[in-house]
Amino acid sequence: MAFDVAADAYDRFMGRYSAPLADQLLDALGVQPGERALDVGCGPGALTARLVDLLGADLVAAVDPSPPFVDAVRARLPGVDARSASAEELPFDDDVFDLVLAQLVVPFLRAPDTGLHEMARVTRPGGVVAATAWNHAEQGSSPLSPFWAAVNDVDQGAYDESSLVGVGDGELVRILRSAGLDDVRQLRLTVTVTHPTFEEWWEPYTLGVGPAGDHVTGLSAEQRSRLERRARERLGDGPFDVTGTAWCAVGRA
Repeated sequence: MAFDVAADAYDRFMGRYSAPLADQLLDALGVQPGERALDVGCGPGALTARLVDLLGADLVAAVDPSPPFVDAVRARLPGVDARSASAEELPFDDDVFDLVLAQLVVPFLRAPDTGLHEMARVTRPGGVVAATAWNHAEQGSSPLSPFWAAVNDVDQGAYDESSLVGVGDGELVRILRSAGLDDVRQLRLTVTVTHPTFEEWWEPYTLGVGPAGDHVTGLSAEQRSRLERRARERLGDGPFDVTGTAWCAVGRA
């Protein structure tokens, strides 16, 4: 997957949805002052920044395997313990954190079960582990649904992220339980973003970020123009709202 991209590219593509999702996630968890938190697969730091606002930089750590993202977190959020690492090999001792979060990360892990085991390992007994994933499994439920619907219109049966791990009802719950977490529950979080123009919505899809970016990058100029026209037919010139839901599974170590 194409995530070794500039932080600004990711911000423009996914940050517009992941930032409000981070707010909803932390509200749902009821994060308390004094807790120590780890953001796994932090990207350029949308969730990390929210954690810093609530807890202070000295109580927040973040990891991501993409060097540009780690560099961005270090520059944007001085004092955060930001490291280059994967979820499957977290560079921390056992029982370190009160709160370990993975926002929109599990579907892209090499080994999701291993990643959640690692997250549980570094969480203190009684601490919280939570993961989110966009609901790609239900048609029209992801913020990327308008894009993939247009893709399907011009290339029926094309890949659309619906087969990714963790994007279906109850899948994150299963993974957290298999990692040995207790009291696992599922939440459904919803975000709505207003796009002022079609161009503002479309342009980030051309930046090569994630599966959608991979798809656009692989098209010929003619195919790309056809997809853009079809998406505009569906959405209009703007403004328009895009609403997406995410599954959230929460458990205790």
